Amino acid sequence: MQQETAETIALQALGWLAAQDDLLPVFLGATGASEQDARERATEPEFLGAVLDFLMMDDAWVVGFCDVQGLKYETPMMARAALPGGAQMSWT
Repeated sequence: MQQETAETIALQALGWLAAQDDLLPVFLGATGASEQDARERATEPEFLGAVLDFLMMDDAWVVGFCDVQGLKYETPMMARAALPGGAQMSWT
């Protein structure tokens, strides 16, 4: 997946999170960001990676997001891998 596509998916995830009244405060608390920070940093690949990291903390969130967007459930993981800090670690 290209980084540009990954950023688009992460922006969609941020939009989905923003629409979840019960989940948005949890995301903001976990990241330490305010709503204004989220708006201002929405173009930063590193912040978008944090959005996807948060989303992938719960399978139900992944399913909810992907179902709304019509994406395969592995898409957020693939997008995360294409953003800074998303490379899989190899311990061998």
